[in-house]
Amino acid sequence: MTITGKISREVEIKCDCHLVYDLYKNNPHDSSVADPEKVEACHLVSGQWGVPGSVIHWDFYHDGRKETCKEIVEEVDDELHKIVFKVIEGNILEVYNSFSFILKTQDVGDKKLVIWTIEFEKANASIPDPTSYLDLLCGIAGNMDAHFLKQS
Repeated sequence: MTITGKISREVEIKCDCHLVYDLYKNNPHDSSVADPEKVEACHLVSGQWGVPGSVIHWDFYHDGRKETCKEIVEEVDDELHKIVFKVIEGNILEVYNSFSFILKTQDVGDKKLVIWTIEFEKANASIPDPTSYLDLLCGIAGNMDAHFLKQS
C-alpha cells in the first residue's frame, strides 16, 4: 500500500520574491553562492536552464550529511511564477517512491512570499513526512532573501 502526501510552507521575504523564482529558473547554480552551507553545487545535466525536460543535479547538505539529487524540470509557469521539479535520482528516493518540489513565488498584498510544496509517495506509514526537506528549502529561501538584500 502506498501513501501519498503533500506538505507546503510559506516564507515571507523582504526582497522582490520574483528574484528567488528567477534564480531557480535561470541560475539555480547561484544558490550555492546565496547559501553555501546548505547548497554545495548545482549542475545542468541536460537541456537548458528554465526549460521543461531539463535535468539538474544538486549536491546539498541535509540533516548534517551530504546528499545528492537529480531532478527533471516538469513545469515552468512564468505567469504563476511556479516551477515543478521531479526527483529522478538521489538519496531522497531511498526513502520515498516519488518526490516533487514545487516552487511558487507571489505577492499577496504587501507580503512577498516564497511558497514551497513537496508532493511525495512513501511505501509505508512508518516513513515520516519529509518536513526536514521543507525546513531545508525554507531556510535556503530566507538566506537567499538576505543575499539579495545585501546586493541592493
